[in-house]
Amino acid sequence: MPDLVLYNSATRGREPFSPADPNNVRMYVCGPTVYDLPHLGNVRSTVVFDVVFRLLRTLYSDACVTYVRNITDVDDKIAARAAENNETIDAVTARTTRDYHADMAAIGNLPPTEEPRATAHVPEMVQVIKRLIAGGHAYEAEGHVLFAVASYAQYGTLSGRSPEDLLAGARVEVAPYKRDPGDFVLWKPSTPDQPGWDSPWGRGRPGWHVECSAMAWRYLGESFDIHGGGSDLLFPHHENERAQSLCAFPDSKFARVWLHNGMLQVNGAKMSKSAGNFFTLRDVLARAPAEAVRLSILRTHYRAVLDFTFPDLLRARLEMDRFYRALERTPPDLPLNAGAGATEALCNDLNTPGAIGSMRLLADAAMEGDREASSRLLATGELLGLLQMSPENWFRGGANQTIDAAISERLEARKARNFELADGIRQALANQGIILEDSPTGTTWRRA
Repeated sequence: MPDLVLYNSATRGREPFSPADPNNVRMYVCGPTVYDLPHLGNVRSTVVFDVVFRLLRTLYSDACVTYVRNITDVDDKIAARAAENNETIDAVTARTTRDYHADMAAIGNLPPTEEPRATAHVPEMVQVIKRLIAGGHAYEAEGHVLFAVASYAQYGTLSGRSPEDLLAGARVEVAPYKRDPGDFVLWKPSTPDQPGWDSPWGRGRPGWHVECSAMAWRYLGESFDIHGGGSDLLFPHHENERAQSLCAFPDSKFARVWLHNGMLQVNGAKMSKSAGNFFTLRDVLARAPAEAVRLSILRTHYRAVLDFTFPDLLRARLEMDRFYRALERTPPDLPLNAGAGATEALCNDLNTPGAIGSMRLLADAAMEGDREASSRLLATGELLGLLQMSPENWFRGGANQTIDAAISERLEARKARNFELADGIRQALANQGIILEDSPTGTTWRRA
């Protein structure tokens, strides 16, 4: 097996990955705050770290990898959604957690080894806060407990921000009880109508950052191998999480490697409801199969910005058609190891575009009757969470439906005089061997 190299956000460089214990490789990834359906940005992060999980299990065996992804089920956003819907907080979190699990399964993600809920780990959070107070890194003020950023000289090194940048970007409430404007909340008081737990500082609830520190400690110990999440979490969440964990456990390393996936935008712009380009996973699955959505995500390197467009999704769907057609034409023997092409690419800082490139070469060979190539194509798909159904079941969903949907989208583009999009759809189909023929009565297609 090739050596695994990863880009460590903490050192801002690529490093050979060597777990502290090869028999217990440990990874923590920040999970969802359960108040709404997962959107495409959420989905990108979970797909990226699902591939990391699959790769680690390939390199070290299934039994030697522990993947923890938490559920944040206490948060002011959840309380606000419950009030908006006139339902209980428990009802909101139960429903949205079920939705999250269903959507993650639909997109082909494996379940994590452990999935702790924040509300089940408040005692651990209280223990972490007590340790911080005892070490002089936190203080109580007006029912709040706050982390004193001035007590930790390395604060800001993870995100690489200066003290001035930290203060400007912290987006924290400058309350009169804070010793420093950048100090952040570990514990805050709860009103009678808010979720709360008894604590040495009165009835209250934890701050967001301490939740992940406590759950990582509970399931992975004081030090572990990989901490992951979206680049939007680098500051303040991961910066604060790292600071409080290293201060609570001063002899630890907390996370040895920090992995961050890049952001997702739609049609070249930040995804937002006001811009009309906000999509949940379910919005997209209404227009394309899950494996096409997954492929469209993995065709961009995880650290790069992913620009999601529906023409690109169409191209991904057509490429999945070709992979399945190759397996149909030359049925594989029992799956082999993924082979040098895919594994070497993924070990090179999770180069999923390179791994997909190796799938294209294998598909070419399988189309010519190479059974070993077909087997390796199937195994490589497994490593990426693709090719998880039979060709028969894939095409039962309809290669023809794929083409018909593309023709309809092209027609709408032409009506809107978006000829660039219409020509792009025609070319994408042509690249897959589908020729469109326009006539006064409509558009038909044939295989080249």
